[in-house]
Amino acid sequence: MTATALYYKFVTGVEGEDTLLSLVINLNPMTRVRLEIDEVQIHRPKKRWKLYFLVVTDHPTEEDKMIITTLPHEPFKLSRRHENSFQFDTDDAGSNGLFVLSRDLPEDRELNVHIYLRHTRKATRDLGEILKDIEAGIGGDAFGMVTDVVGTSTLPWLVVAKKAVPLIGKILYKLKDRDFGFLSAFERFGPEFEDLYEIDRKKEFSGDASLVYSWSVEE
Repeated sequence: MTATALYYKFVTGVEGEDTLLSLVINLNPMTRVRLEIDEVQIHRPKKRWKLYFLVVTDHPTEEDKMIITTLPHEPFKLSRRHENSFQFDTDDAGSNGLFVLSRDLPEDRELNVHIYLRHTRKATRDLGEILKDIEAGIGGDAFGMVTDVVGTSTLPWLVVAKKAVPLIGKILYKLKDRDFGFLSAFERFGPEFEDLYEIDRKKEFSGDASLVYSWSVEE
């Protein structure tokens, strides 16, 4: 029996660690969570890139749907002076990186987010065009664009059926942009978020790149 389970039995007289965990978490309930991208690193010899992200996450109110967007509004450029590392320092109040989303914490305290990293060879790139390509490729399982969702008022998000998400990678493969793959920023908001305002994560893309991102709690 773990120390946590022993403590719960001492306090309540009943064995059970999961109940104590739920009790501890609910002492200070969280209302909203926020995701920001802090840094991206490219693990390739080349030093010049024009990069953007494609983000897929759970729809905040419809369990059978997900939403997709591209970030930022225009591709960000890496040159030799960046040494293949780009940090998103912003002047926005309360923000330390590139804002992705802010939303109510789901009842199961879990949130799915997939992040794709892409490089465009074009001098200019209309990122909205990518969402239209995905919408056309998904067909009847795409339900149009929304803007006033997950803490954004101007950024367009494409609503799609959750069952159609596996098609996204195949659609992106047909585009001429270079693909650095994707990573899962899935988060289970456990008791560590009760003690720390913000938790940083670092993960590798399935291609030659890595990402530092952060989840924070908005009381």
